[in-house]
Order: sequence, then C-alpha cells, then structure tokens
Amino acid sequence: MLTGIQHLHGALRWVVLILMLLSIVKAFSGMSSGRSFSSSDYKRGLFTMISLHLQLVLGFVLYFGKGWSSMLGNADAMANTVMRFFSLEHMATMLIAVVLGTLGHSLAKRADDDRTKFRRQAIWFTVSLVLILSSIPWPFRAGFEAYGWL
Repeated sequence: MLTGIQHLHGALRWVVLILMLLSIVKAFSGMSSGRSFSSSDYKRGLFTMISLHLQLVLGFVLYFGKGWSSMLGNADAMANTVMRFFSLEHMATMLIAVVLGTLGHSLAKRADDDRTKFRRQAIWFTVSLVLILSSIPWPFRAGFEAYGWL
C-alpha cells in the first residue's frame, strides 16, 4: 500500500508543479495587465492550494509509514545524506512551502483590490515553488551527491 501511495505522491508532484507554474504566470500577467481578478483566478489558486495540501497528506502518510520520522535524533541517520534528506530536510522544507502556498491563496482572497490579489499570489506562490523545487528528490540529485556537489 505504501508503494502505491509513493507512486501517487510522485505523480501528483507534476500536477502541483504545473498548477504552481500556471498560477504564477497568470498572477504576474494579471498584475502587469491590470485586469480584474476573476473567479477563474480564484479557482486556480484554490486548486493549487488543494493540490499542495493533498500532496502534504500523502507525504505525511509516507513519512510516518516508512519510518522516516523515527530517524530524527539518530546521529548515524543524520550523518547519511539520504536519510537526513528524507527524515528532516524534505519534510521541513515542503511543510514550509505548503504553508507559504496557503498564504498565497488566503491573502489574495482577502485583498481589497485586484492588483494586490495578483501580487500576493505571485509572490507567495513563487517563494513556495522555489522551496518545492529545491527539495524535490530529483533523480540527478544522487549524481550530484556522489561527486560532493550537494
């Protein structure tokens, strides 16, 4: 069952990345063009936030189900880059990214004028996306770690 959840978590990553990129591009274009913040802009931000939260829930299931949480505080596990990445770095960074993405939607929803709504979405979603991209276990990451580049 955990293998299926891990595959779903890996596949949903692409949905999150596409929605984040689309939301960021639309927010910057809306901010620069001066158009009004429509219901489709609101829904795009909402679906982005929902996908982030769903990904977080799946991540929590994997984090506790695979035993990564039990490695916290273990000196041997923290000395191993792969174990440290999954037990600490990945979870902490992704949790912060989800919080910032949620702020992007929530603060945009509460803003008074349309330009501020677009600006808040653009800023918070961009920061969240940068954190997400920095903490995804990309396949090439292992090659960089083997040469001591990460």
